[in-house]
Amino acid sequence: MKSDLSRKHCKPCDGPADRLPDSAIPDLLRQLPAWTVDAGILRREFKFKNFHETMAFVNAVAWISHQENHHPDMDVGYNRAALSYITHTANGLTENDFICAAKVSKLLNDNP
Repeated sequence: MKSDLSRKHCKPCDGPADRLPDSAIPDLLRQLPAWTVDAGILRREFKFKNFHETMAFVNAVAWISHQENHHPDMDVGYNRAALSYITHTANGLTENDFICAAKVSKLLNDNP
């Protein structure tokens, strides 16, 4: 039975020991429709109708990031926002990256 990632909270990272093994990533990724892992980074691009919707989304992501103390890289344009998660102190992906991605997906009600 899978856990609801969006209900979990990020934990402080102690370094490379917290990095997920490659074998754990496919199961976590199946819980996040539309997200991909490319070059060891969890990524997704979001499309919006206009700048106002884009900025509302970006501000909501910033709030989640602040609450979880885990921050994505963001590339923002007029009607799109691309997010990339990686835990730099672990030099790879941790559960924190997937937790935050699930919380972001939940903003748009697209978690299964």
